[in-house]
Amino acid sequence: MSETDYCELCDLPKSQCIHGRPPAPPAPAPPAKRAAKPTTRVRKTTTSSTAAAPKVVTKSAPRKWTPPAAFAPLILEILETAGGSMSADDVLDELESQLTDSLLPGDFETTPEGELRWRYAARRARQTLLTDGLMVKGSPGVWQLP
Repeated sequence: MSETDYCELCDLPKSQCIHGRPPAPPAPAPPAKRAAKPTTRVRKTTTSSTAAAPKVVTKSAPRKWTPPAAFAPLILEILETAGGSMSADDVLDELESQLTDSLLPGDFETTPEGELRWRYAARRARQTLLTDGLMVKGSPGVWQLP
């Protein structure tokens, strides 16, 4: 062996030292995760001879229960009819009588706390109305308009 076969830094043969070896190739990058996209379909309509933009239809799962936003306008209407203030139980009873036909089967299931889901959604709607300033906190057990 000649002098050029040995590393000047560690006195080992270049085939054994870390200084004489070529750098290792970079590790491959892990594959990027794709965000889940909602399934969409494009429907072509042939209602007119002019080219119209295609309609995009997004699939969504059917609702199991009524969202809180559906209760908000009814709560305001009930309170306005009652003069601006009403006990919470009376508001919920009136909501139930008005919505009996339109509540979904899941609305009559109970939450983990034992409350009917539609009543829970109505209370959440009230919280949103309070945040938006459309209702004010009255005495305990009373729902009130400003």
